[in-house]
Amino acid sequence: MINTPFPRLDLDSGAVRKQLLSLCRLERGQIWQDPEGRHVVGCGDAGDAGFIKKIFKGVKPPALAVFDPPYNLAVFERQTVNEYIEWCRRWVDSCYRLLNDNAAFYVWLGADQKEHFQPLPQFMMMMAASGFKARSFITMRNQRGYGTQKNWMAIRQELLYYVKGEPIFNVQYTDIPKILRGYYKEVNGHVTENMERSHSPNIRPGNVWVDIQQVFYRMEENVNGCYAQKPLKAIERIIMASSSEGDTVTDFFAHSGTTLLACEQTNRKCVTFDIDPVFAEITIRRLEHYRMTGKTGWQNSHPFEQELEKKEADTVT
Repeated sequence: MINTPFPRLDLDSGAVRKQLLSLCRLERGQIWQDPEGRHVVGCGDAGDAGFIKKIFKGVKPPALAVFDPPYNLAVFERQTVNEYIEWCRRWVDSCYRLLNDNAAFYVWLGADQKEHFQPLPQFMMMMAASGFKARSFITMRNQRGYGTQKNWMAIRQELLYYVKGEPIFNVQYTDIPKILRGYYKEVNGHVTENMERSHSPNIRPGNVWVDIQQVFYRMEENVNGCYAQKPLKAIERIIMASSSEGDTVTDFFAHSGTTLLACEQTNRKCVTFDIDPVFAEITIRRLEHYRMTGKTGWQNSHPFEQELEKKEADTVT
């Protein structure tokens, strides 16, 4: 098994980042158009309304937005919670304006239990003053967690679900089979039980997701160096529930390119961007890698391996 670990790329400012920047196709403000005409990837700041207008020019209004913003950073700098929320307000307002009249909005947001769970409560209050309506507060369970012997193990990720207008919602099912019988109910004069009335032999996901594997280095979809990478299955579930084939889906924080890849697999158009040229490049390369090999990631390898190995070989010779 190849083992070429990267540092956490959103924090690294050393030699690795300098090498990767030289391999990136996009600089701040630039846009990559999918040669197959399906997707758009850019490099820009989510808080820059001008860039957002530019990247969505000529694009059908999105029916779905899926966001995973950095939890304590804005434009690479640590912010106070008030500064962070003000930055969030800018991209939330931009998103509201560009979305379809009937659209869904999902955002993953952390809660620092050592600092009064910020920025989650502040973000929720900000959203209450926006045009979006709250629909659900979803928790995804991590298989691994962190903590000490003096507190409960932290194993949850928070996902907020809002809507604009009245978007569609397509019922989804997990891979977990139904085993509980009972709950008899009369339907058209006939007494039935829950298995008889069911549309699937498997249970529906509620707002606590326990059936999705947290991404780690042994999984094919792993993208080395991308901290807190969201599982492809989680993003696919959101896309399948809250959009239709051919719809436009957007993500202002491309990171490892999971939303783009999920759109590719489910026949949606994705418009995504990241302020970091490295993550914008990773997003493009992940799509290209999938189309070329059918693989969803690099397991514990990484998308720049061939170029960096060649550079190292050239240096040695």
